[in-house]
Amino acid sequence: MTALATNNKISVMSESAIEKVRLVQDAILKLPKSCLVDFPVNHIIHGGSYCRSLMIPAGVMLVGAHIKIATTLIVSGCVTVYANDQAYEIDGYQVLVASAGRKQVFVAHTDTNMTMTFATDATTVEDAENEFTSEPDLLASRRHEDLNTTIITGE
Repeated sequence: MTALATNNKISVMSESAIEKVRLVQDAILKLPKSCLVDFPVNHIIHGGSYCRSLMIPAGVMLVGAHIKIATTLIVSGCVTVYANDQAYEIDGYQVLVASAGRKQVFVAHTDTNMTMTFATDATTVEDAENEFTSEPDLLASRRHEDLNTTIITGE
């Protein structure tokens, strides 16, 4: 396993790597609902930025949506991420640059907090989500809006 922290970057992924992640996603979606974990998502739109934060409990796998824009990803915890046919270990606190064109799998070894952020003109969470992903209907925040917390300052 490679330490992602050496270059602090998640690169654009090949179509074949993204397809492998989709196969994992398809298998997870076939599991009984009782096996699935719902993630509370915290949204902030402030100062021309959108921040999306969640915590992956230890022992849980999260398949991310296809990300179509460049973002910054802040990770605090211990997690393995599969990106572009490689598994990377992230341990501790890391601020990563993450390219457009990626779809990752995360497996948390400890409770792991993650925040994705990007510059935007969006004024609603829905607009921001539509901006960053081509798969908004797969987002936990769309399935379980009651678990969301949102701050939109208008600044």
